[in-house]
Amino acid sequence: MNLGRRNLLGLAYMAPALLFVAVFVLYPFGQLIYTSFTDASLLGGGKWVGAANYVRIFTGDPQFWKALWFTLKYTVIITPVLMGLGYALALLTAQNDRVLQFARGVIFMPVVIGLGTSSLLWFWLFDQQVGLFDKALVDLHIANSMIVWFTNADWALWAVIISVTWKVVGFGMILFVAAIQSISREVVEASQIDGAGYWQRVSMIYAPLTLRTVLLVTLISAIGSMLAFEQLYIMTGGGPRGLTFTSVYWIYQSAFIKFQLGYGSALAIVLTAIITIAAAIQIFLTSRSAPQ
Repeated sequence: MNLGRRNLLGLAYMAPALLFVAVFVLYPFGQLIYTSFTDASLLGGGKWVGAANYVRIFTGDPQFWKALWFTLKYTVIITPVLMGLGYALALLTAQNDRVLQFARGVIFMPVVIGLGTSSLLWFWLFDQQVGLFDKALVDLHIANSMIVWFTNADWALWAVIISVTWKVVGFGMILFVAAIQSISREVVEASQIDGAGYWQRVSMIYAPLTLRTVLLVTLISAIGSMLAFEQLYIMTGGGPRGLTFTSVYWIYQSAFIKFQLGYGSALAIVLTAIITIAAAIQIFLTSRSAPQ
């Protein structure tokens, strides 16, 4: 088969995927960009307004920047929690005996539950009247009285962090377990023969040889946190006083509650640019710091 026919055959195999990307990714994204330069309403209509929506974002919408700041705060807190706890659980359950395999399955199980379902479950658990979480804190003498979680922005943030950690920590754990198990047994056994203790093996062998996986999971966790919406929508509703609005939540409010589709599209473009720049920086740092 000559080179030309091979190229045509390759394009033929790629055509369904390319068509899918063009129809469901590129076209909607192009439409989003166009809409961001209009004053389109969710009810229809709209005319070209140029960069007016973007000017409004940077000069006339302090709530978006408050929401972005809250989103960054949420991301900075929850990402290390997910990474540290996930890696610790991976170290504890990496061996392939039946008990630890069962433990991995139990920890991973919440990952398959929908985020909306888990958020509603934890909303009930944190309820002051019927929730079990407050009762357990009081019974264990961790708290002196019931905590009203969702009337204080800081408590509401920690409630969301607890629920999301329970929901997704198993995902990172499984990836870390796979990375740890891929390390050659000869390397680990050689370090034991040389007298390396457990924590020396963790710091000198496991950590360096799983660094790429750590950086990958960090990137996934950070992007997911920057796009947080369902958990805040269900558990806090943006309250109290709009202090727990995330960026995506504010975009939803602008586009679908206030019917400002054009302005919501501009907000989405700005958030996409911020996430893309942050991801590009992290990928660059990953390529520089990970072992070759």
